[in-house]
Amino acid sequence: MATTTRRLPITEQLGAICRGTEKILPDEAALLALMERADAENRPLRVKLGIDPTTHDLTLGHTIPLRNLRRFQDLGHQAVLVIGNYTATVGDPSGRSKARPPLTHEQVRANAETFREQAGKILDLEHAEVVWNSEWLSKLTLQELIRICGQVSVKRMLQGEYFGRRMEDPEQTIFMHEMFYPIMQGMDSVAIRADVELGGTDQEFNCLMGRDMQRQNGQAPQVVVTSPLLLGLTGPEKMSKSLNNYVGVGWPAQEQFNRLMTMADDRMAGYYRLLTDVPLWEVERRLAAVRSGERDPRDAKKDLVTHIVAGLHGE
Repeated sequence: MATTTRRLPITEQLGAICRGTEKILPDEAALLALMERADAENRPLRVKLGIDPTTHDLTLGHTIPLRNLRRFQDLGHQAVLVIGNYTATVGDPSGRSKARPPLTHEQVRANAETFREQAGKILDLEHAEVVWNSEWLSKLTLQELIRICGQVSVKRMLQGEYFGRRMEDPEQTIFMHEMFYPIMQGMDSVAIRADVELGGTDQEFNCLMGRDMQRQNGQAPQVVVTSPLLLGLTGPEKMSKSLNNYVGVGWPAQEQFNRLMTMADDRMAGYYRLLTDVPLWEVERRLAAVRSGERDPRDAKKDLVTHIVAGLHGE
C-alpha cells in the first residue's frame, strides 16, 4: 500500500475508515467527536492495534485490522502497533471454547522474527510506533496487579461471550489466568494512551475492557473500531490455519495467487471490500457484470486476486 499521508475533512476521513469496519463503539458520533477534538488540538489520533505473535505466519484475515490501521495512518494519524509478546504467553481466550495453550517466551520470540516483516507489507513501519507490551506488563508487581484487578468485577468479566458460554457448559473450565488477558489488553491501552483501538469482532470485549481501564486510570476512554472476520476460501468458517482454508501473508506471490484462485465465487464481494482499495462503486460494477453473465466468474476472480497479491508485494 502506497503512503498517501494527508488530513482530509473529518467527514471524508470517517467515510474512508468505515470501509473495513463492522462496529464503532460506543457509536459513530463518538468517533466523529474525537476526530473533531483532535483536529481542533492540531494533533493526530493515537490509533492502537495489538496483535500477539502466536504464529510465525500471518493470514489474510490478520491483514484486515492492519489495513484499517494503515487507513488511519494515511489520513495523518499515529499508528501504534502493540506486539503482544507478553500477552502471547498467557493466551487470548477470545472465541475459544477451551483454554488456549500459553506459549513460551522462546516460541514468542521465534514467531516475532517474521512478524514485523509481514506487518510491514501493510503498514508504513517507518512512521509507526512499534512497541512490545512486555515493556510495561513485565514490570508490574503483585501489589500493582492486585490493585488493577480490583478495578474489574468478576460479573463484568463473565459478560465476555466466550466466558459466558463456557460457564454454561459443565464440561468446560475457565482458568484464572484467562481472566487476566482482557485486563492486560486494557492496560496496553492505558500504557500507550490510545484514542482508538482496532480489532476483529472477536476482540470487542477485550477492546471495551480498554475503555474501562482507561476510565479507572484517569484517561479519556478510547473509541473501539472492530472489523469483520474474513471467511475462509471455502465453507462457512472464518479463515483459519487449523482449517487449512487460508492464505499466508508471507507466502510467495505465485503461491498466494494459485491458492486464492480456489476461493468460492461468493467470496469475491467480501474479499474486494476487505482486502483491496478498489472503489466500492467499481466493485459493484464488476460483480454486476458477473451476475448478468457478461463476465466469466473466473476472469473476475483473476482480477481480484491480482489486486490482492499486488497489494502484498508492492506491485
